[in-house]
Amino acid sequence: MSRIVVSGYYGSKNGGDEAILAAMIEVLSRLDPKLNMTVISSDPEDTARRHSVKAVDWLNFADIFAAIFKADLLLSGGGSLLQNVTSGRSLYYYMGIIFMAKLLRKPVMLYAQGIGPIYGGLARKLMRLLGNMVDLITVRDQGSLEELERLGITRTRIELSADPVLAIRPTDKAVGRKILAEHHADMTRPLVGISVREWRGWQHYKDVLGEVAQKITDEFEAQVVFLPMQYPEDVLTAKQIALSLKSPVIVLEGEFGTAQLLSLVGNFELMIGIRLHALIFAGVMGVPMVGISYDPKIDRFLGSLGEHSVGDLQNIATERVMQEVRRKWHKREEFCAVNRERLKDLRELAAQNASLALGILRKTQP
Repeated sequence: MSRIVVSGYYGSKNGGDEAILAAMIEVLSRLDPKLNMTVISSDPEDTARRHSVKAVDWLNFADIFAAIFKADLLLSGGGSLLQNVTSGRSLYYYMGIIFMAKLLRKPVMLYAQGIGPIYGGLARKLMRLLGNMVDLITVRDQGSLEELERLGITRTRIELSADPVLAIRPTDKAVGRKILAEHHADMTRPLVGISVREWRGWQHYKDVLGEVAQKITDEFEAQVVFLPMQYPEDVLTAKQIALSLKSPVIVLEGEFGTAQLLSLVGNFELMIGIRLHALIFAGVMGVPMVGISYDPKIDRFLGSLGEHSVGDLQNIATERVMQEVRRKWHKREEFCAVNRERLKDLRELAAQNASLALGILRKTQP
């Protein structure tokens, strides 16, 4: 029985990261049903319950050391772990886990990571050192590939893949319909999803999204539904926006699992998203998307589909968003068909991450 330890931003009630872990477990277990997985988590009990795996606390370094000591492979990822835009300290934490594994002479794979941006001379030097020490790197977008090149990581095999969530299977829409009904959504009207997040206390983008929600309600007679990807932060931000509207909107309250979130998104006619994985869920469920950028990972994902964001959180404008909404609203079937074709290759690349990980195990074991 092979043992794998997974390091990532798990256990923090972030729907995107939990979806990454769910997708990794699904695809890896499909290829090797006997695989023994231990996840480093900020809430080990929740992770163990939610994903049916072993879990250790992210700050219990004795348990982490013991788990890696027994393991045959460390997977660092997926997600955007190796960057210092959203947090400076987290970059050094994830580097530390990788360094621990290499001290124990364990193979390490950076699994479908979004790399960078990484600022600062020390951070970039450490990343270059560790990047050249690991056994395999797969990245989820072209921008990450270019960041590795700029960092000078040349000794390690690097493969361009895709976000692990793209390999997950679409889910039935019935679960989502039930949740929407419980929140008193008007199911006779078309539904438009909006995924928001708090960012540096800025107000401008919230005002714009409030105006967009109102225009969608008036112009298309649609029901706007705010979808929380991180609980409870996204709920609080959505409620703040909803207070500015004269028409009622639905703010979904509660923490939802990956299958529930996918099912909810599947019921939307259109998905407007700041959160990356709200957009990826739309891709998986065949729903047209409008992306708003707060981080290069948004632009990179949209770029992989031949699309662009409608602006970033600083310069976003109501009419620019509405132009894209109208364009996609009136040609929804056409955009669904185009994205379905583009996502086909990305789904195959996403699934290859697991095959490459198991390939490392086969090479290191008798």
